[in-house]
Amino acid sequence: MIQEFKDFIAKGNVMDMAVGIIIGAAFTAIVTSLVSDLINPIIAIFTGGIDFSGWFYALDGNEYASLKAAQDAGAPVFAIGNFIMAVINFLIVAFVVFMLVKMVNRVKDAAVKPKEAAPAAPAGPSELDVLLEIRDALKR
Repeated sequence: MIQEFKDFIAKGNVMDMAVGIIIGAAFTAIVTSLVSDLINPIIAIFTGGIDFSGWFYALDGNEYASLKAAQDAGAPVFAIGNFIMAVINFLIVAFVVFMLVKMVNRVKDAAVKPKEAAPAAPAGPSELDVLLEIRDALKR
């Protein structure tokens, strides 16, 4: 059983997956910082700093000054604003990742030089030329 486990771990797919997850976690931190620290402030300028996270509905029927106050009181809360903000952030992150992947693919394509075509071998006689030569040789 130990040997099977060692063989499983030593397979390239498992190691590739582990490296992908680690790099993915680091990349997530970069993209999250890019979105929250650089892009969201720019968007806030144009939207007037609208933050939907304060939009909630207390299911117990009471009025609360804020979402935090309702949660601290233990009230069941339908926090629609948090969901809307999560969707907006997801769309921003997805767009940023799309643009980064597009840029990386463009750089990668530019780095890969197309193979130069090998010089064409001199064309030999065509089938018709050979047949004509045979005919002429038989006539003699």
